Amino acid sequence: MRNLKLMLSYDGSEFAGWQIQPDSPTIQGTLSAAVGRITGETVLPQGSGRTDAGVHALAQVATFATESSVPTGNLVKALNDILPSSIRVMGVQEVAAEFHARKSARSKTYRYRISREAICSPFLARYVWHYPYPLDERAMIVTADLVVGEHDFTSFAAVDPERGRDMPVSNVRRLLSSNWERQDDELVYTVQGSGFLHHMVRNLVGTFILVGKGTLKAEDVTRILEARKRSAAGATAPASGLCLVRVEY
Repeated sequence: MRNLKLMLSYDGSEFAGWQIQPDSPTIQGTLSAAVGRITGETVLPQGSGRTDAGVHALAQVATFATESSVPTGNLVKALNDILPSSIRVMGVQEVAAEFHARKSARSKTYRYRISREAICSPFLARYVWHYPYPLDERAMIVTADLVVGEHDFTSFAAVDPERGRDMPVSNVRRLLSSNWERQDDELVYTVQGSGFLHHMVRNLVGTFILVGKGTLKAEDVTRILEARKRSAAGATAPASGLCLVRVEY
């Protein structure tokens, strides 16, 4: 039995997220079917995290166990021949049996892109939130640092239907960095953390936008964290702008 680690890149626009669903196309389900065609086995690759519907990935990591002897280089080519062009396997390597894409992860980095152009190119629209309206970008840049550290992020967490009702729930997470920066015609948010709650990054972005609009002040973000109520924070930003860019082990 071999334990294989896959590095995946995908455009999540046409998928209902990572996790397999019975009646909707998902990244996990599509990948599972492709592996099954090659190995003849029924496997369910485990990802480093469950990206939401419409969210993208530059470097998602997945693992699965197989009895197949197909060389890793051949597996990359075979999978990419089967998978839709919106999902690419960038690499495969054999790893220790105890390595797990999610459980072994130490941190993840997400990036959220906001297009500030008056008109958004159709070739960009799937990967950004087009927001051409006035924003105090400097206020957003300063405020981003307030969420760094270990906090209870309940105010920024959507209800996760996959969480067991009888399981103890902790919404405490540790953010290692949180930064906004201007990159040409885009305002880009990059956040690294030990883990993320359902819709957490998009809810943070939606709240920072309110700071940029002047609806909230920087100190309000600290108040929202302490409130531990989802209704205290801003609306959820669109999925199109979000991308998983790195997983650290």
